[in-house]
Amino acid sequence: VLHTTGGYLAFTSMTHEYVFDYRDGEIYWCTADVGWVTGHSYIVYGPLANGATTVMFEGVPNYPDPSRFWQVVDKHKVSIFYTAPTAIRALMREGEDYVRKTSRKSLRLLGTVGEPINPEAWLWYYDYVGDKRCPIVDTWWQTETGGILITPIPGATPLKPGSATRPFFGVEPVIVDGDGKRLAMEPGVVAEGNLCLARSWPGQMRTVFGDHKRFVETYFSTFKGLYFTGDGARRDADGFYWITGRVDDVINVAGHRLGTAEIESALVAHPKVAEAAVVGYPHDIKGQGIYAYVTLRADEEPNEALRAELVQWVRKEISAIAAPDLLQWAPSLPKTRSGKIMRRILRKIAEDQPSQLGDVSTLADPTVVEDLVGNRMNRAG
Repeated sequence: VLHTTGGYLAFTSMTHEYVFDYRDGEIYWCTADVGWVTGHSYIVYGPLANGATTVMFEGVPNYPDPSRFWQVVDKHKVSIFYTAPTAIRALMREGEDYVRKTSRKSLRLLGTVGEPINPEAWLWYYDYVGDKRCPIVDTWWQTETGGILITPIPGATPLKPGSATRPFFGVEPVIVDGDGKRLAMEPGVVAEGNLCLARSWPGQMRTVFGDHKRFVETYFSTFKGLYFTGDGARRDADGFYWITGRVDDVINVAGHRLGTAEIESALVAHPKVAEAAVVGYPHDIKGQGIYAYVTLRADEEPNEALRAELVQWVRKEISAIAAPDLLQWAPSLPKTRSGKIMRRILRKIAEDQPSQLGDVSTLADPTVVEDLVGNRMNRAG
């Protein structure tokens, strides 16, 4: 139903044109699975409404080898490339040689979508894929929003690695505390809390088909008069927004609320780590413990000394309370074909509930789950 509304079509068209600085005749490629909303909005509706040539890709970024994306870029002379941070981190793990053996001279603009990108991955993307010449648009939006809401405008917005920067035209985000009080928005003031939207935008979802009451209760009842995104955010002194992850991805460790994205970013900052995912699990003493899945760079071998080193690394980067209680080596993480990490699977494994994983058929490689279950650290008995 969403796709038939004029507001949605106009919004995807406008955001595609302005966010990606689309120019007639360019080849545009969003690597998402066309069955997900990113594929709907930014493979099909937005690009085609603007008369763009859009690449549709079926496959994974590391087959037959980790230069696959860049080979496609060279073959089709792609100018604009839009992908997920998880895909970038997976390719980081394989090193820079797979990037360097391709030209990528056609690239003019890079983008990210799907989850917050940590600064280390942002810089790798900028330095090696874009050869330090392509701006990166780190976009924030949701299925329910229909299109991009917070993003840099290339050439106009200063870039900060890891920040989605500023709202798109007409979008009015606000940050509120747990009681719904709007936090100050003055220049120079830092605010952190729940990310909400104070006014409507053309592409927004109108209802849940057949259940409007559920729609209102889910998005508009938590904070009166506001659309609650379910995400946490920090607005820095320059007015730039940093998405800190889902509010329900906060772990309560002995009364301390910790964002999983911050712990993941600290782990990935270690030179031997390619990728990390953090979830909570039941802990007899602390209420919740911190369970970290860590994928090392391709030339690194896991060992107990490195495990202890990474725990200490997080203690130093954040604090002792943020140090992982359990750290499991993960040859790979369970991801959809578009590169999105399926965190519900990681939570169930960490909770020692492998029989309750649910459907894994949408994963790019379902065999990844078998390894994680077989080597789980929180096994009963």
